[in-house]
Amino acid sequence: MTAAIAVIDGKWKTTLLWLLESGPQRPGQLRRQLPGLTEKVLTQALREMEADGLVHREAHDVLPLKTEYSLTAFGRDLAEAVAPLSEWGHRRLAMLAEAEQVS
Repeated sequence: MTAAIAVIDGKWKTTLLWLLESGPQRPGQLRRQLPGLTEKVLTQALREMEADGLVHREAHDVLPLKTEYSLTAFGRDLAEAVAPLSEWGHRRLAMLAEAEQVS
């Protein structure tokens, strides 16, 4: 469990994993979908995810440089593994919202 959590540790990695499930995306696309995420932090997170084998970086030889990120098979496996945890989190948030309304 610790080895799995170490790979997705951080504020943005699980969200990036989720966004990349829909297909390859350029860094600018990812940043626009995540207000508050700086270019520096995005680059760092993507590099770490690439080093962990979760994402594939493809740089196209055109000007301006076009870079796309996509999930690897290993990254898709991880996304499937954390899906139940995400569902649990949604149920928890619903439960907390319901308790707040009763109060």
